[in-house]
Amino acid sequence: MNSPDSGKIPAPDRDRVSAALLGGGCEPDPRFTLANERTFLAWIRTALAFLAGGIAVEAFTGDVFTPGLRRAVALSLLLLAMLVSASACVRWLKVERAMRLRRPLPLPVLVPILSLGGALVAAGLIVFLLYGAP
Repeated sequence: MNSPDSGKIPAPDRDRVSAALLGGGCEPDPRFTLANERTFLAWIRTALAFLAGGIAVEAFTGDVFTPGLRRAVALSLLLLAMLVSASACVRWLKVERAMRLRRPLPLPVLVPILSLGGALVAAGLIVFLLYGAP
């Protein structure tokens, strides 16, 4: 009962949208489905943090950054929020399908997006602090 292969529960009858999104296969252990959902929610929380950061930069840093830099940092954070949020949905669906079809889990595209995006925003801020601050 601890492995995904321990029970082959046939997929229940689903509405058309669910059947189209999830495909066929067997119903996975609910623990794995719930773990997938918790991971999705963690990515959504990360996207919300980027969203809040972008709004905060635009709203509260008028006296710190030049208008162009402020807008660039805010837009970068908002773009990251949008990419992470959209990728979280795609990732959740791919993992759910893989579990149902007993296939290997897909590699997360979110990790390089998040890592590189966060590193670029941080690098831009470091450059500003070293060379742009009066």
